[in-house]
Amino acid sequence: MMVRQLWLTPSASWVDVRRVRLGGKWLGSADTTDGPSLGLGRLPHEALMEALEPFDGVVDELMATVPGDLSWASG
Repeated sequence: MMVRQLWLTPSASWVDVRRVRLGGKWLGSADTTDGPSLGLGRLPHEALMEALEPFDGVVDELMATVPGDLSWASG
């Protein structure tokens, strides 16, 4: 199992996120001030988007900071 960790940096802040493939599904995790937020999805970006729900209003900005060379289809 390989966990990929990213730091998404919208505006003047950053969010620590991770993703891992488990049994054919993806688990996304984002650190929030209230503790971790988890998301599950068929695709890696679906899991990450769900994990970022507590950041309502800046989710698109966060996702835009995902490195362009990151392969969302691989582990």
